[in-house]
Amino acid sequence: MSLQDKYKELIDTAKSAGTSNLQVNEQEGVLHISGEAPSGAVKDNLWNIYGKIDPNFLSGDVVMDIKVATAVEGAKLEVVTQSSNLNVRKGPGIDQPIVGKAAHAETVTLVSKHSDEWWLIRTKDGEEGYAHAQYLRPVE
Repeated sequence: MSLQDKYKELIDTAKSAGTSNLQVNEQEGVLHISGEAPSGAVKDNLWNIYGKIDPNFLSGDVVMDIKVATAVEGAKLEVVTQSSNLNVRKGPGIDQPIVGKAAHAETVTLVSKHSDEWWLIRTKDGEEGYAHAQYLRPVE
């Protein structure tokens, strides 16, 4: 079974949801999927489908680089770590690669809530990824 067959539901959903600039290619046994999702909810749905096909994201046969095309005007959040930077991850989970960091007390923008634990955020530098919600507090 090819990787495109294995992840057909993920690819089809990305296409049908209007993911722009969608690119799907296989290189050296790894399927690369990239593009721009029309909303944070679409990006979250793609991660949910990926997790259903590959629970705990352990196979390592997909690299998914989906960004949200336009930032949803969302709530401003403050990073409330003790003193260290907050890891911003490619996907919702501590097993996902770190794509950026948000400094202690930095203000970030909420794009969407993937779950009660993982929120999709955008940093002041434009880095987009998932952060653990326990370290984020609405700015008043």
